[in-house]
Amino acid sequence: MAARMKFICDTERCIDCNGCVTACKNEHETPWGVNRRRVVTINDGVPGERSVSIACMHCTDAPCLAVCPTNCIYHTEDGIVLHSKDQCIGCGYCYYACPFGAPQFGETGLFNHRGKMDKCTFCAGGPEPDTSEAEFKKYGRNRIAEGKLPACAEMCGTKALLAGEANLVADIYRQRVETRGYGPELWGWKIAYGRPKRGGEVQVKGDMPRVNQDIGDAQNGGGRFPQ
Repeated sequence: MAARMKFICDTERCIDCNGCVTACKNEHETPWGVNRRRVVTINDGVPGERSVSIACMHCTDAPCLAVCPTNCIYHTEDGIVLHSKDQCIGCGYCYYACPFGAPQFGETGLFNHRGKMDKCTFCAGGPEPDTSEAEFKKYGRNRIAEGKLPACAEMCGTKALLAGEANLVADIYRQRVETRGYGPELWGWKIAYGRPKRGGEVQVKGDMPRVNQDIGDAQNGGGRFPQ
């Protein structure tokens, strides 16, 4: 089975330094007004404040892909969500469908013209030939073709932002939370990392149906916010 490339941000480690934002903009030379990645702070200035780095999450069942009328958005073999700017008509449907606000439209013109959509590519370029000049001008640097991880994750000073094969980054996060000692109390912990009651391996790893997601089970409870 092909790898599924994903991001995960550890909110316990994110310090709102915006290093990931700067690394992304510098690596791809995105135009003014286009930020493929941003840091959002929740409960700013009060107890429980957390910051999270957000960009395109490269969803397995991507809503942007479902609503695009020109089919310019597609999945690569690695599960990365990319798009073709040659096919994009700037309708903005992807922007309204995305729960993370990933699609960006840097242009403004007559009759609400948006221009071509731009978003995080997981540093995997686009449909043009890998590492070509045409690919860089449209989509930025293709670090995946160079055998590297996305620039944002590599530049994260606290390693809060992880990028790579889904099961590997999820295992790193699971080990971190278990070390902190409050994993099972977090919302969604059981479905993502819980062990079967009768032993054995975790059945749900994101690449198959979620057979352990039961209505009213502990995974759907409120949980306790980490201290």
